Amino acid sequence: MNSIHGISAIGAIVGFVGVMTWRVREGRTAVTARKILIPPLGMATGFCMFVLPVFRVPWMWAVGAFVIGALVLAEPLIRTSKLTFDGQTVMMQRSAVFFLVVTVLAAVRFFARGFFDKVLTMQQTAGLFFVLAFGMILRWRVSMHLEYRRMTGKQNLLATEIEHGELEKKA
Repeated sequence: MNSIHGISAIGAIVGFVGVMTWRVREGRTAVTARKILIPPLGMATGFCMFVLPVFRVPWMWAVGAFVIGALVLAEPLIRTSKLTFDGQTVMMQRSAVFFLVVTVLAAVRFFARGFFDKVLTMQQTAGLFFVLAFGMILRWRVSMHLEYRRMTGKQNLLATEIEHGELEKKA
């Protein structure tokens, strides 16, 4: 393993540990629409890497990576993420399976990267995996946001009825 690949591997492991730590801490706080939508919006700035020619890949490869991320890899995240009410706040119900899924996805990415590095440059591999991760996170967060809106829409309707005294009129 040359030094660039070694540094990249260490960076991937440090990033994985950082993400897992962040997920544990995030799971202890209330979920808001902002907390759901900001990560993919912030991540979208990563597309600026494609301004540099060394990161560019054929369009069909990028579309394929996005579709695989959105349709295949997002599914386990969606299935293992559940929003619940804790009093008046919406919380993410933590699942041990969720952390297993994230670990498996990281391992797949890490080991597949070795294969892709033989076919593509390291920058192109990074670009493809970024697009794959973006597709996965975008679908997961959109799904979570729709569930959040569904949950809070019902709660807000009830709160509005209570505030305007409409429940007493119905009773």
